[in-house]
Amino acid sequence: MKNRKAGQVLTLFLLLFFVSAAWILAEEKEGKWSGVDETVIEKYAKNQGREAQTPLIDTDQGDLLLFLFLLAGAVGGFVAGYYWRLLMSEKKPKLNKEPQRLH
Repeated sequence: MKNRKAGQVLTLFLLLFFVSAAWILAEEKEGKWSGVDETVIEKYAKNQGREAQTPLIDTDQGDLLLFLFLLAGAVGGFVAGYYWRLLMSEKKPKLNKEPQRLH
C-alpha cells in the first residue's frame, strides 16, 4: 500500500514538472527566431530585384488558416469514414479467372 502511494506521488510530481517545464519553455520570445521566408527567400528575392507581395489569400488574418485545417480534416475524416470497411476489414472480391462463355 505504501509503495503504491509513493508511486502515485512520484507520478504526480513528474507530471507537474514536465507540464511546468513545457509551459516555461513555450513562452513566446519575440525576435529570437526568424522564419525561412525572412532569412533566406526574401534575401534572394531582393538580390534578384523582386519585392515581397501580399498573398492572394491572406491566411494570417484572423482564424482563416485554422478554418482551412478544420475543413480539410472534416473532408478527410468523412472520406476515411466512408471507406473504412474497404480500408481496414473487407477483403477485395476475387476475380473470376474463368472466361465467360457467350451463348
